[in-house]
Amino acid sequence: VIYFTETYQYLGLGIPTIVESFNTAQFGDVFLYKLLATALILGTGFKGGEVTPLFFIGATLGSALSVFVPLPVSLLAAMGFVAVFSGATHTPIACIIMGMELFGIKCGLYISIACILAYFSSGSIGIYQSQTVKGPKHVLYNFLTRQNLKNL
Repeated sequence: VIYFTETYQYLGLGIPTIVESFNTAQFGDVFLYKLLATALILGTGFKGGEVTPLFFIGATLGSALSVFVPLPVSLLAAMGFVAVFSGATHTPIACIIMGMELFGIKCGLYISIACILAYFSSGSIGIYQSQTVKGPKHVLYNFLTRQNLKNL
């Protein structure tokens, strides 16, 4: 990733890029490169963070979507920041509260929609292995997949 992009932007925490995402629309490939770098690093057994890369990916994805979605770049970055974390951790309520605490109550409706959509569109396995599945995410799960949760 470093070789092709000629930058170290995708290594480390990437906090400057996260902050920049709230002010300037990011290119659409920024979040993809960070996703690839994080997957390679963690997949090969190296130690790395899991929370901050999710914030990086979410904020830059939201920022990049500002080209297509007629909302302020800061709002879209905030929505992405918490929504990706919500989907990856399967904790939409906690992420909605976190989002409103970090970005203000005025963003609450948008953040709620983003977190709930991310939660329902994510799979059944989150980033934390100790997290157990108590039941399906929606009523039609067993009907659509013809599986029960024991098979997950």
